[in-house]
Amino acid sequence: MTHRTADTAEGRPRLSRGNRRTFAALAFAAAIPVLLLSGWVATLLAQQQRDLVRNAAVASASRVAERVASDIAAQVTVLEAEAASATLDTPDLAAFYAEADRLRQAHPLWATVELADPDGAQVVNLLRSLDEELGPTADRKSFDAVVRTARPVIGGIGPVGPISGQRLVALRVPVIRAGKLRYVLSVRLATDAVSSILRDAGAPEGWVGTIVDADGNTIARTRAETEELGHPANPALQAAIRRAPQGFYTGPTLEGANVEVVYRTLQHTGGWSVHFGMPVAALNAPVSRSYLVLGGGSLLSIGLGLALVGLVGRDMAQRRAGEQARFALALRSSEEQGAVAVEAAELGTLRWDTVRATVTASGRAAELLGWPVAAAKGEAEAAAREVLAAIHADDRARLDAAVRRGAAEGTPLDVEFRVTDPAREPRWVRLTGRVPQLHREAAGLVYGVVSDIEPRKRAEAERLDLLRRLGEAQENEQRRIARELHDQVGQTVTGLSLGLKGLERLLAAEGVSPEAGRQVQWLQRLAGEVGRDIHRAAVDLRPTALDDLGLTESLATLLRDWGHRHGVRPDLEFLGEAARLPPGVESAVYRIVQEALTNVLKHAQAATVSVSVEQRSDAVLVIIEDDGVGFDPEASPPPSPDGAAAKPKLGLSGIRERLSLLDGSLTLEASAGVGTTLFVHIPLPQAA
Repeated sequence: MTHRTADTAEGRPRLSRGNRRTFAALAFAAAIPVLLLSGWVATLLAQQQRDLVRNAAVASASRVAERVASDIAAQVTVLEAEAASATLDTPDLAAFYAEADRLRQAHPLWATVELADPDGAQVVNLLRSLDEELGPTADRKSFDAVVRTARPVIGGIGPVGPISGQRLVALRVPVIRAGKLRYVLSVRLATDAVSSILRDAGAPEGWVGTIVDADGNTIARTRAETEELGHPANPALQAAIRRAPQGFYTGPTLEGANVEVVYRTLQHTGGWSVHFGMPVAALNAPVSRSYLVLGGGSLLSIGLGLALVGLVGRDMAQRRAGEQARFALALRSSEEQGAVAVEAAELGTLRWDTVRATVTASGRAAELLGWPVAAAKGEAEAAAREVLAAIHADDRARLDAAVRRGAAEGTPLDVEFRVTDPAREPRWVRLTGRVPQLHREAAGLVYGVVSDIEPRKRAEAERLDLLRRLGEAQENEQRRIARELHDQVGQTVTGLSLGLKGLERLLAAEGVSPEAGRQVQWLQRLAGEVGRDIHRAAVDLRPTALDDLGLTESLATLLRDWGHRHGVRPDLEFLGEAARLPPGVESAVYRIVQEALTNVLKHAQAATVSVSVEQRSDAVLVIIEDDGVGFDPEASPPPSPDGAAAKPKLGLSGIRERLSLLDGSLTLEASAGVGTTLFVHIPLPQAA
């Protein structure tokens, strides 16, 4: 007895030497596979990290390519609009000069606006007055391309201009009158503006970004920008451009570092391309980090294996106790839910005989249908016309038709209606039922269940009212913020730009150092970029065209800008009356079209989107159709990887939420491979 007591401590048996050896063997057995697996995991981690970096490079290059192409396309669009100006019909050069100068002040990227005849002689250049001799235009390559094709041309970085004294990028469009080329209208972009787009694209730190034109000359660069602008790019870059419009290549940078470069050719820019280089040393750094993670993970695995052996017994006991507790809790919860269901099921039953025109109801059904209290104490019978007389006038015909249709066709009955009561407000109830299935029952009978849905209807009404007020508050707040940005902040930035322009002239007159002048010019460009960003934010919050010009102009502007930005051809059609709609309806239609275009861009892969708006005296009909891949509306969406419930397709819940506030409806027609069509119906109040 004494010896056995010595082998125990506080009543717990100690591990013998054999047991300790077994424990150690199990621990080492668990650690060995981990160590063997770690080498393979390290290789996979390193390759995965490298792939992630390369994918990030591809994403950055694509993002920059899309942004530069979009900005250049926007400039060309503005220039084409100016080429159609009435001041060039006569032409009235003085009026055109003033109009072009106002346009340049609104576009900070423009260094100057130039108008030249088909022979290349400059007629107007905003850097000089109208009465000065201007001479021939610079960069004849892009100029001759416009004369030859009569189409807009995006040139590369040109030679040093005799008037500007800078190497600028030329955007040129033809000015055609009566089918003949009258002039060539050009805009010269400052290269540092293109460089700012490149720097603001969000490339990872340490990467070297470059934009080159079709001839392989550098237009913009994130490093050594001033020294490299206009110079030919390195041979590896030029060889890659000649080989393919996009891909990867490896080569040295000007700083001497060896980099792996991803590049993309910009669409509709005449052959521009964007290049991002990642240092090879940084690209291979994940391999070293993966080995460090491997060592730490191996040590941690050994420790976890040792701890696991000691915790298995305790975990099994705790799991058994937890399961017993959960079973007891589930049993109590089930009992409580059953009791609540029994208490809450205050339902009434009735039998509606459409042949005899009588209704027999239980006490609860009679109470819900508004019968006298004396009749409601037991089962009572009343004429169908008396039952219908207690129904709200707006719901009476609908209830009668639903009951007769259910009795005649045998379809299930489910109708909601209001019961009037002189002593209080109308109360909502619901009648569900069907015809009896026994053949011996008389024809024209409907058995139903009556339930009180007044709390739900009241909650729905309050919810709709809250949503309506929240929507109005959101639109008003967005309108206020947008106008504040446009009227206050925008004017302040414009005043700042004008003040900096005046300061530049004052410094030039005082003979201050050129460095001060360059700093003022940099501040002018920065103020211009801030003004442009403020304008974009204001338009995104609330388009001013919706308040000032109405739904027609705002939708036309939305589809034109969206189609130009994303390469999808839009088609807009307005039918019916041209009167202004209520502000809430106009905002809802505009936001619904916005949401539909977002869905098309995310899911449809469409080439064409058609929007038709028909305004009637009592309703507005909107049809949005695309020729994308479509989908099967009957197929249920796949569950998410985490096991959560599947989300509705195409994100239509927001559209339905807006329509519910206006008593509108949405109908969806879609088939896999043939596109999708949305039919929106919004009723209009008689006052509209």
